[in-house]
Amino acid sequence: MLGCLKCISWKKAGVFAAGVAFGTAGIKILSSKDAKKVYTNCTAAALRAKDCVMKTVTTIQENAEDIYADAKTINEERVEEEVE
Repeated sequence: MLGCLKCISWKKAGVFAAGVAFGTAGIKILSSKDAKKVYTNCTAAALRAKDCVMKTVTTIQENAEDIYADAKTINEERVEEEVE
């Protein structure tokens, strides 16, 4: 029976045990109240950033529509001038 214990790599077993311990502690830390506050604040910041980006996109889209309408008017006027 002691022969089996000689085959075990104690270094690897120790690394595995440490990994399990750190993993368990990590789960506890990540699910703590303080961590949830951090997640909430990060999510709120992301939502604020999204709102800012969406306002900019809307402004650009409105400007692009105005430019398109003006360009269409210019082309219609040129066609009318060529017909005359």
